[in-house]
Amino acid sequence: MAESFGRLLRSLRHAAQLTIEELSHTSGVSVRAIGDMERGASRGPQRRTVEALAEALRLDDARRVALSEAARAGRPRQEAPAPGACELPRGVGDFTGRTRELRALRELAARAGDEQAAVVAAVSGAAGIGKTALAVRAAGQLDDLFPDGRFYLDLRGMDPIPLDPGTALSRLLKALGVAERRIPADEEDRAGRYRALLRERRCLIILDNAAHEGQVRSLLPSAGPVMTLVTSRRPLAGLEGVHQLPLAHLAAEEAAALLGAIVGPERAAADPDGVAQVASLCGNLPLALRIAGNRLQSRPGWTAGQLAARLGDEGRRVESLSAGDLSVAAAFALSYRQLSLPARQSFRRLALAAAPEFGAPMTAVLAELGRAEAEDALEELVDLGLLQSPYVGRYRFHDLVRLFARARLSEEEPVQAQRQARRRMDDWLLEVATIAGRWFEPDYGAPPQDWSSLVELNSSQQAQEWLQTEGEAWLAALRQAFRVGEHARVVEVAEAMHWFSDLWMHWGHWPEVFDLSSRAARAMGDRAQEAAHLNYLSWAQTYCQARFDEAEATALRALELAREIGDVRQQGWSLIYATWSLWARDDQPSKESGLRYTRQAAECFQQAGDTEGYAQAMSSMGNCLRRLGRVEESVRHNLALVERLRDPAFGGSPAIVNQAVGATLDLVGDGYSALGRWQEAADHYRQALWEMSERPISRAVATTLTSLGKALVQLEQVEQAREAFREAMELYEASGDAVRAARVLELLEQVARSAAVTRPQNAG
Repeated sequence: MAESFGRLLRSLRHAAQLTIEELSHTSGVSVRAIGDMERGASRGPQRRTVEALAEALRLDDARRVALSEAARAGRPRQEAPAPGACELPRGVGDFTGRTRELRALRELAARAGDEQAAVVAAVSGAAGIGKTALAVRAAGQLDDLFPDGRFYLDLRGMDPIPLDPGTALSRLLKALGVAERRIPADEEDRAGRYRALLRERRCLIILDNAAHEGQVRSLLPSAGPVMTLVTSRRPLAGLEGVHQLPLAHLAAEEAAALLGAIVGPERAAADPDGVAQVASLCGNLPLALRIAGNRLQSRPGWTAGQLAARLGDEGRRVESLSAGDLSVAAAFALSYRQLSLPARQSFRRLALAAAPEFGAPMTAVLAELGRAEAEDALEELVDLGLLQSPYVGRYRFHDLVRLFARARLSEEEPVQAQRQARRRMDDWLLEVATIAGRWFEPDYGAPPQDWSSLVELNSSQQAQEWLQTEGEAWLAALRQAFRVGEHARVVEVAEAMHWFSDLWMHWGHWPEVFDLSSRAARAMGDRAQEAAHLNYLSWAQTYCQARFDEAEATALRALELAREIGDVRQQGWSLIYATWSLWARDDQPSKESGLRYTRQAAECFQQAGDTEGYAQAMSSMGNCLRRLGRVEESVRHNLALVERLRDPAFGGSPAIVNQAVGATLDLVGDGYSALGRWQEAADHYRQALWEMSERPISRAVATTLTSLGKALVQLEQVEQAREAFREAMELYEASGDAVRAARVLELLEQVARSAAVTRPQNAG
């Protein structure tokens, strides 16, 4: 009987007075495998397993022979497998990392036989990421769980003609011991025979380098204590009941450790910075690290730093990463050849994208596709590991893949076609940036009804999201426009950003934007535009860079230009921007200069009939009075200004006037705070927040919330103070202002500490 091995093993174990766990410990055979044998789930274990059990049970010769005979009887009748059929390839002794993935595979392997369906895991990832190495490493570590064998088959998925399922089944059946003459001619019959065999065996099957789901589906067992591990560059998402295990690139520490393991600890320790630099230039890609390590091994006189210097040339880096028959470029080329024509063209031309991330609209512009076609091409590139998709709708290159794409573009497309694609992208980016920026300009708002593009800008929220998401891209296009002398366009785009820049103050690139636009205006000989954009630059130097002396000098240069051309309105704005640059200084001359500048600005705006500028000047004047210590005068001035601004007869853009009202009410709150009149301060901060809500500027709102929180602390309204501080901190964090967010967090912690100290006293 086939079950006789299990019964015999159990009786021998009982005679030896061993538990299954004790026998497992002594023999090295897993508890699960022994249990399967005794239950009859595994009827004919391999010879080495039987020998290990006999040794652990200390059997005499007669009982050892009996156990071996029982095992032999339990195995299906078959001829000897073909020599070397489906043998595991050689593993690498310096395998590094992938601890999480190996743990996950062991957990899955331990479940083989417990589940109704056979266990199948699919390891997917880009070319050279280490899928095969992981599978072979896992097979080595799972030897104890699969006593009936571990088998490997390369499906040659990247070949022009991958291995067909019928041939694959034939090879696997031979490896499992089926004589060639007994292998069914029909592919479906082969699959049935294969599944029937694996229902009785605890095996590990590795199907490496799968082309697609159709190639693999008939090779997957339906049930039994078997585990199948499939690797593919594609995610094989169409397979049912499969545990997906996508591979990411190695972490920087793991990459350096792998390179160090390849070259040896002494050599790695001699130049750790060089090793880290080489790993970084290899993009933490295991294949590239293997090649770099092999090159260093074959050149004993080189240091890692010297190899890093050679890899520093982007134009030659991918081609330099080759050693013998290993090549990064060749690995990428295999995936590239699998692409459809639209995906190939998209891949090449996306090398022109200046920003690290991009979406379907930009791809459509570059590759001259519809948006839906561009999305399909991008997903195809992701499936083959040539692009990464960090989140929905956004895509990016691995550094080495980007260089490969650049090489394909250079070799396969004429220079003129490349220039035209770049020009289309830049024109599109600057057009959309202008339309999106104008959403926030009082004189524009929503796009013209006849405007259409590949993106939706139906709300200011959509416009803001696009400008922030594509910030690096449209900035690169703006730089290019300046380089080629498109000065009017540079000024137009920067002008569209004037109001939006307040909402994204901490982007970090506004000084460059307005420096380019002021220089472009100068190149055009347009002194009025130059003065205006120098003023914008002064704002950016004050609020984005805290370069206050430089900001004042820039505003005064704009003032000089405005005076030369007799532009009284721009003179007023220059004086306002100069005033703002002075507010960071605490010396008396700066405070007096600020008050003088604001008075002159108010006169200029009155002369020019600019009510909006006049409101800014008068509000700034109230702040200057408070900074000079004339607090009560400042409060009276600002309260009178609020009444005047709220008078319908004042005129001006409602949005701009409301903003001025909010800013002035905030200054009233500051004045009352300075006077210790905390309730009045809190009331006016709340009024300021209400006025600001129509067009909220994150930093301004956060500043007012912080001031409100401080006033509420003085009023012992602790919970309301906490809420104000929390809202302020969230706004600072959302706008990227970590410094101010940290300051507000400190205020929150102070409130918490004070509450903890006073609580016991109140309780008493």
